[in-house]
Amino acid sequence: MARENQSVVTEFIFQGLSSQPRTQTALFVVFLVFYLFTVVGNIMILTVIRADCQLQSPMYFFLANLSFLDICYVSTNVPQMLVNLLTKKGNISFSRCAAQMYLSLTFGMTECFLLGVMAYDRYMAICHPLLYTTVMNRKVCIHMVAASWASSLLSSMVLCSFTLRLPFCGPGILNHYFCEVTAVLLLACADIALTKLVIFVFSILIAFIPFLLIITSYARILSAILKIQSARVQSKTFSTCGSHLTVVILFYGTIICMYMNPKSRVPQDRDKVIAVFYTVVTPMLNPLIYSLRNKDMKNALRRAMNRPKSLFT
Repeated sequence: MARENQSVVTEFIFQGLSSQPRTQTALFVVFLVFYLFTVVGNIMILTVIRADCQLQSPMYFFLANLSFLDICYVSTNVPQMLVNLLTKKGNISFSRCAAQMYLSLTFGMTECFLLGVMAYDRYMAICHPLLYTTVMNRKVCIHMVAASWASSLLSSMVLCSFTLRLPFCGPGILNHYFCEVTAVLLLACADIALTKLVIFVFSILIAFIPFLLIITSYARILSAILKIQSARVQSKTFSTCGSHLTVVILFYGTIICMYMNPKSRVPQDRDKVIAVFYTVVTPMLNPLIYSLRNKDMKNALRRAMNRPKSLFT
């Protein structure tokens, strides 16, 4: 039943991560540093991959797309959060909230698909090296990335349509720091059972199926590595997967906690902290993880620093 004696919402008000002025100032500084580090780090990876001829392989093509995606993802939510922390206001219009929700869902879903594609790429490279260049050719890689984006754009449209078709009532106080779909849904003045079911089903399809692909790929990779006699070759082979596996654990660990629960509940502080991890922390850590754990990337960065002009020519 609809809630009575409440005005229709035309804007939302974020409660944010804290209402204390000193804490807000500290959070502004921390998240500004995180945002700048994320953007600069991912731009660095994009630039190095583009400039270095030794990184023109499917693995680094997908990594470049992941870096571009992380820049888009973090830029959807963090700038608005920084403005709110700086001005001590949390107002956002309904249309801007809808756009933020749609973009956040799209980028998050695309990352799920892309991480699955990257796991499949590692599986082909390690388990079927003779077929790798034939199967994972440039055209196939582009089609995989395009399919990831197209699926996410359409899926986000469905979820936003089911959510935003509902009536929303005042005072429109959103217990979050961005327009996260389950938090917005709790402000609806109508029955949300169908929408919750749709969100749960799409969570299974978008998050769990790529996760199964990742698990299957790494199970076969591990089996292939254990058959290698040389410990040095084993270590070298598995090191090519270490960075991706670390990112998968960070990203999927938080996503599953947020969206794989069929029982919707009011977002508490714990939920907002989880959201910080997959919307802010993980995109920031990705450049660091791939730079420190990937020998080819570290060597490319050294070459780039020795020849700085090559990055701009």
